Amino acid sequence: MTEGRAWIPWLAVFGILAVAPLFISSGRWIDFLEMTLFAAVLGQGWNVLGGYGGQYSFGHALFFGTGAYIQALLQFRFGWSPWLTLWFAVAGAVLVGAFVGYLSFRYGLRGSYFALITLAFAEAFHVLSRSLIGLTEGGRGVQLTLNQDPTQALASFQFNFADPFLRANGYYYTILVILLLACLATWWMARSRFGAQLVAVRENEDAAEALGVDAFLVKMKAICLSAAITSLAGVYYVQKFLFVDPGIAYGPGKSVEALFAAIIGGLGSVFGPLIGAAFIHGIGELAKESIGLLWEERPGLDLILFGVILVLVLGFLPRGLVGLLELTWRRLTRALPRSGGQHA
Repeated sequence: MTEGRAWIPWLAVFGILAVAPLFISSGRWIDFLEMTLFAAVLGQGWNVLGGYGGQYSFGHALFFGTGAYIQALLQFRFGWSPWLTLWFAVAGAVLVGAFVGYLSFRYGLRGSYFALITLAFAEAFHVLSRSLIGLTEGGRGVQLTLNQDPTQALASFQFNFADPFLRANGYYYTILVILLLACLATWWMARSRFGAQLVAVRENEDAAEALGVDAFLVKMKAICLSAAITSLAGVYYVQKFLFVDPGIAYGPGKSVEALFAAIIGGLGSVFGPLIGAAFIHGIGELAKESIGLLWEERPGLDLILFGVILVLVLGFLPRGLVGLLELTWRRLTRALPRSGGQHA
């Protein structure tokens, strides 16, 4: 694809997402799109480190939770502006990522060892956030004050009492902008010298080092960028729900959601996490609706169906849904000229 045409998918995808609220009146579907974009941001953060760098993390909630807690605590304790605290939230998550990365990569931890150490750090922060009651409010969580002044909606980064358009769509466009920034950062990385070095480390770290690539520095950059993207999802979550607790911040749910969105969508691709997130949430809603109609008193069956579908996708689509779409597109482009020639 040429430079000019390379922007066509971007304009198409984000153009449709930008105008979607103008044609959707249902609050339920807006919420569905918001949570899909939220999962895509989580997946993009994971994709930078796991998809492009080959460093699979089982504890990406560590970065989400750190960003969320810093965003909440600086407002809760000191009354800081949320537009100021978000910079500290991102910086804090990057520092945590650098710390975990240094301990892991300096001592050559790879594969399952790296995955387990990220899981261990996420659980350690989970325990700390419950134990340090004087700082984090412990298991009660941190509840931010709801702003009810419409004139302060933008300043407070809260849209619950804003004008009708912001009240309905403010958080949607917030997460959409965050996703756009995450995709642009990933696109830049993939086309840069840093991205080429990161992929080389993923494919064969020893060979990359033999060619002069500083694998430690490259992986450190990747985990810091990954942490920054994931922390923005935490910032969004706190501003939308005005609450965070240890289970939400550091529980396994966000780590699993990030991992699944990236792997199912397609590792090492810019739009893979978005496609994976749409698939996960779409199938989840379909499963709830279809099984709810058949068995009204069977809670949990939708999750079983969801799990079976995920296993099938992971088993038969090693390159994810992006790989399936690329294969379908290649077959169509080959078939069209042939059919056109026969018709002529």
